[in-house]
Amino acid sequence: MSDRPRLAEGVPDRLYGRRRGHPLRPRQQRLLDVTLPRLRLTETEAAAPLAAFGMPGAKLWLEVGFGGGEHALEQIAAHSGVAYIASEVFENGLCSLLTRLVPEGEEETAPLPPNLRLWPQDARRLLNALPDGALDRLFLMFPDPWPKARHAKRRFVHPALLPLVQRALRPGGEWRIASDDPTYQGWVEEVMAEARGFTRLSCATTRPEGWPPTRYEAKALRAGRHPLYWVFRRD
Repeated sequence: MSDRPRLAEGVPDRLYGRRRGHPLRPRQQRLLDVTLPRLRLTETEAAAPLAAFGMPGAKLWLEVGFGGGEHALEQIAAHSGVAYIASEVFENGLCSLLTRLVPEGEEETAPLPPNLRLWPQDARRLLNALPDGALDRLFLMFPDPWPKARHAKRRFVHPALLPLVQRALRPGGEWRIASDDPTYQGWVEEVMAEARGFTRLSCATTRPEGWPPTRYEAKALRAGRHPLYWVFRRD
């Protein structure tokens, strides 16, 4: 397998900005050094993901950019029979999720959820590595809107990236998207209206049942912004 993903034409080398915010504390660095490798899904394992989980026949869900991890952790707790891959490149976000999972001092020994694996790289590498139609559900919760026009090419919802998403989702699989940014909301409507191979099932103005809350949603609501919640089906 190539060291570089097969990126669609028009998509930049990376869609994210910085990988680290404030300096990491010793506890956070230990989580990355010791705990993350225990949960990390490798590119080789991604070619047969359910075997890596030891969950043959299970449904496979992927969350792209899990932020603080609130949504991912609630999903794995509510759906123990689902194999869940949570992708995030921002180190502080990875630490936030791992801190919730592992008590201090038990980074190397604490039991970890058997239905969770982490992907701390560009999610497009994972989409390339997965078998065709591997995913039953894809989550994109409050992504970076890249609001400036010159940065629009960095948005995960992008015409050049849709074939990659479509290949990884099985027919009938769901793509769930949430955003509070008006520019991104309009962009999703525009891009997905022209997208072949996807059907919009719903667009809600209040968080639907079964969608766990996130810190980004709470921040948006406090600021008076109005999130939208879409469900698209892969035809």
